[in-house]
Amino acid sequence: MHVTIAGSGVRFPCAGGDTMLRAALRAGIALPYECSVGGCGTCKIEVQEGSAVMARSDFAGLSDRDRGKGRLLACQAVPDSDCTIKARLDPACEPRIRPCRIRAELASVSELTHDIREFRFRSEVPAVFLPGQYALLRLPGVPADRAYSMSNLPNEQGEWHFQIRRTPGGAAGEVLFGMRPGQVIDLDGPYGMAYLREDVPRDVVCIAGGSGLAPMMSIARGMFASESMRERRLTFLYGARTPQDVCGREILETLPGFHQRGRYFASVSDCMAAETWRGAVGYVHEHLAGILDAPFAEHEFYLAGPPAMVGAVEDLLLGPGEVPQEQLHFDRYC
Repeated sequence: MHVTIAGSGVRFPCAGGDTMLRAALRAGIALPYECSVGGCGTCKIEVQEGSAVMARSDFAGLSDRDRGKGRLLACQAVPDSDCTIKARLDPACEPRIRPCRIRAELASVSELTHDIREFRFRSEVPAVFLPGQYALLRLPGVPADRAYSMSNLPNEQGEWHFQIRRTPGGAAGEVLFGMRPGQVIDLDGPYGMAYLREDVPRDVVCIAGGSGLAPMMSIARGMFASESMRERRLTFLYGARTPQDVCGREILETLPGFHQRGRYFASVSDCMAAETWRGAVGYVHEHLAGILDAPFAEHEFYLAGPPAMVGAVEDLLLGPGEVPQEQLHFDRYC
């Protein structure tokens, strides 16, 4: 089957149960997207000819108004015939690395905090991605793929590292936390637009919360491994609920050059739990002005974490912080 984007002359194949978004990205087509799992609504389309079915129906990315107009999400729409769709193209979303499906074996699991573990998978092909990107994991017994960011760097050894937080009632987390080395899953990637921009001359700020640590760790690793960024400085902020949730410093301090060009700050938001905590208390964005030595707009920002945290930081930076939108990088998740 093929999908044609009306008025553009763009046509691409869609096979093997792929959604329109995945097929487009595999073909190098610049369809806008962020989460690729139905949560953000960035990839809205309208089918003008042909038909498509939805991979899942419990997504939040479409409003009632969208549904009334017959709009679909490209990340959930699987064509069951040749289709012509109405969709916008954005050159900025053209994939620098085209995603592909691979098989990956769980090699090891280690604890980072009481509820975050690092899962290391290994594939027979090189792990090709940009620092800050994510992959879609297909887990046994879980009806839909789940998006998880890599915490390591691309490598020839086929190592894919994910730092994942266990959340109560989370079906994917329960499966992952029950896996043992040797088990195999399907992995699809890379995806995501919040990757490290190595050609930017500004210093870098990474702001993470919860398992948003993973992509920010990949960004930090990429920065200190980059020859073109050897003059750039890193400020790394981690927001946690309680002191026992704080993590990341030990990993960052192993990066060559971090002690000379990097800083780490952690804050906890649960005031009652912070009685024995000697660091900052409150939401992470509340401390940003007191930490940065230069105006916000002189930095490049990367964010990952709970939607409420990301939203608060976004409001601060784009509002009173006067940071241009193009200096703010994050992928929205539901």
